[in-house]
Amino acid sequence: MHAVVLVGGFGTRLRPLTYSIPKPLLPVGHVPLVERAIETLVAGGVTEVTLALGFKPEPFMERFPDSTCAGAQLHYAVEPEPLDTAGAIAFAARHSGINETFVVANGDVLTDLNVADLVAFHRERGAQATIHLIPVDDPSQYGVVETEVDGRVTRFVEKPQPGDTTSRMINAGTYVLEPNVIDLVPVGARMSVEREVFPAIAATGRMYAMPADVYWIDAGRADTYLQANLDTINGNRRFKVPPVAESATVAPDALIENSIICAGATVEFGAKITNSVLLPGSYVATQSVVNQTTVMGRIDPCCKVANSMIGADGVVQAGSQIVDALIPDPAKVS
Repeated sequence: MHAVVLVGGFGTRLRPLTYSIPKPLLPVGHVPLVERAIETLVAGGVTEVTLALGFKPEPFMERFPDSTCAGAQLHYAVEPEPLDTAGAIAFAARHSGINETFVVANGDVLTDLNVADLVAFHRERGAQATIHLIPVDDPSQYGVVETEVDGRVTRFVEKPQPGDTTSRMINAGTYVLEPNVIDLVPVGARMSVEREVFPAIAATGRMYAMPADVYWIDAGRADTYLQANLDTINGNRRFKVPPVAESATVAPDALIENSIICAGATVEFGAKITNSVLLPGSYVATQSVVNQTTVMGRIDPCCKVANSMIGADGVVQAGSQIVDALIPDPAKVS
């Protein structure tokens, strides 16, 4: 089975980390985010994956030189211009010659969904398109889906306000589509699958949704990217990993609590790292305290850093105390 993985965003919500590496290649539990997403697809029967890209594929080719990822054969479809979600799916499907039932996944999403179950649900109902739903406590920031008892979709409500809907089920970003869905998107058209294509299919009665209350996180924001990493060491998902990579350098008296220290990272003596992620090549100097922070750059001695992101070119000067900072500040980067 073929899957299209949407990885064409610019990673603006994860700047400054994404100034030096595409968001899909940022590690989650020592492994690129996109590879974690593909692992789930492969576990559900996917054998080929087309990455729907908005810019050059070279960083991905360097990371996956044999054009395989998590056991799937990789293909690359690079949009000539931004085509939105439906345009990107159709472009990738045409580029790869997809002509049978296929899966679509949002590359920001990490989930334990059994994709094979979603495909089976789709086929049992003779659906044209099927989406995975997840319940949330506050649906106001998501696209809510209303369904009949059998899963037939009756209505989409985007970012509902109180009283707009009683549903708490949201579009979780994994779909099963028939190839004729591609025909609904003209070649080169910029269209949204959520706002245009899915409502059109729902109007014909062939749009279905399957709820599955499984592990799910949109790892594309600063807070959720950090949380997705920490989940891999807390037993909350099947991608359980050791907190400290073998090639990391950690001083014997450094204190590491509920944190991931990636390959090539350095933590000097007396430093304290809690609820944080030190990405490859990062450096935390002696006596610095780091909490709830993702570090790609350098933190000099005797600093206190909390709730921040430090990019590859970011340096926290010795003795600094910073909270809720982005270094370098994207607002000041031309």
